[in-house]
Amino acid sequence: MSNLTLKDLYTKFRDPATIKALAKEIHKLADKLDEPMRVMEICGGHTHTIMKYGIKQLMPENIEFIHGPGCPVCVMPKERIDHAITLAKQPGVILTTLGDMIRVPGSKSSLAKTRADGYDIRPLHSTFDVLNIAKKNPDKKVIFFAIGFETTTPMTAALMKRAFNEGIKNIYYHINHVLTPPPMRAIMDSGEARINAFIAPSHVSVIIGAKSYQFLVDEYNTPVVVAGFEPVDVMESILMLVKQKLQNYPRVENQYKRAATWDGNVLAQQMTEEFMEIRDTFRWRGLGDIPKSALKLKDKYAQFDAEKIYANVLPNEHIDDHKLCICGKILKGLAKPTDCKVFGTACTPSSPLGSCMVSDEGACNAYYRYAR
Repeated sequence: MSNLTLKDLYTKFRDPATIKALAKEIHKLADKLDEPMRVMEICGGHTHTIMKYGIKQLMPENIEFIHGPGCPVCVMPKERIDHAITLAKQPGVILTTLGDMIRVPGSKSSLAKTRADGYDIRPLHSTFDVLNIAKKNPDKKVIFFAIGFETTTPMTAALMKRAFNEGIKNIYYHINHVLTPPPMRAIMDSGEARINAFIAPSHVSVIIGAKSYQFLVDEYNTPVVVAGFEPVDVMESILMLVKQKLQNYPRVENQYKRAATWDGNVLAQQMTEEFMEIRDTFRWRGLGDIPKSALKLKDKYAQFDAEKIYANVLPNEHIDDHKLCICGKILKGLAKPTDCKVFGTACTPSSPLGSCMVSDEGACNAYYRYAR
């Protein structure tokens, strides 16, 4: 065990012989499908695996990957970016957030440009870095601009718990945590993307559990497989979906049993519920307003809620994307990055017009890296 290396942990999940064998089996069974399979991978991590390892090219013609709204940076509307910029400009404020948010364009600027103008904006390597920043700057208000799906939400809750336990009272929170199942429901209700199978995200499922997708089976008769992020994981998950289709027996299956369970991480769920509750509605980039799709701080923590404390200066106007950017259509599963006229020309990772090109989990970023 002492000689175990990191490579030992993932080698078998990237084994070319295993991937080829799975591809052969998928092709053999896919011939028997009575309709094309349009598989949405919700998570940007899966999109990058699919593009990086050429899994898209390994699929038969009747299986298509549709990229979904599972990148937390990509789905953040411009008005929320404007919130972060406005907060950073308030006197005595240090704004902290995760690295990808720094470069996402708001309506007129970005956090990166605002920092270049002299405002104190600090990208974080870890959520808990906020504690040290607050301790070293007791005369400042340190605002944590929190983003992410259910995977990162417990870390925000843990930060709050630790700050309270240590008596640190100069940390404030702007909560932008979003939930995975509501946009899946919104996409199915719209019917535009014609999705008939889902790969569910592995790390989110570790927290919320595979049971969270049962509604897709019960209400939409659509199969779901919780999949790991390695190429063998994705290939095996596609094979499981094909078999479900051929059996005409849609259900929620868990390919990622090495970490995800049916019920998820109950302790993490309880920690989140201690500090946060579901918002009535939240506006998603590309998808619009989705009821019950995000979290906010509970009222008893209002004295630490930056969204309430600075409510009189935060902009509320809804702002559309750049008119040349089709990120919204991509997030709804209605277009591919290569359908965009500015992909790889006016819009690149070094000069992004839209959020899907900024984030490492964005679909445009994945196509730019691996499919040009």
